[in-house]
Amino acid sequence: MGVIHRCIDDGKTRRWEGVEVELYTSNQATKQVLVGRKDGANHFAIRYFTIPPHGFSSLDQHSHDHGVMVMSGRARVMLGEQFEEVGPGDVIYIPCWERHQFENLTDEPFTFLCVIPPKPIQLDQPQG
Repeated sequence: MGVIHRCIDDGKTRRWEGVEVELYTSNQATKQVLVGRKDGANHFAIRYFTIPPHGFSSLDQHSHDHGVMVMSGRARVMLGEQFEEVGPGDVIYIPCWERHQFENLTDEPFTFLCVIPPKPIQLDQPQG
């Protein structure tokens, strides 16, 4: 059965019912998994990130592709050795193993949606 997480938007922050807000980096960026394995989605995850004013996302490179859509704010995105400014409505493809990072350029939060394949299931190893 499908799942609905209703949006709660107070004009300053955006959250969804039943979705945990997780600290993502040391500079108070946050992540919310809007659709994921917990919801029964076995082939993708949709995540919502908030980067505080003048903050950064982690400098990352992963074994999976990303699809990103900017929701609010302006940022400089690093894709490999290239830097580009992005804003609301812009869509970014990040191929696997490409170094990437977002830098919020404004005094407002920078937010984006990110779609990725699901993380592998972690199975507990038997003790013995």
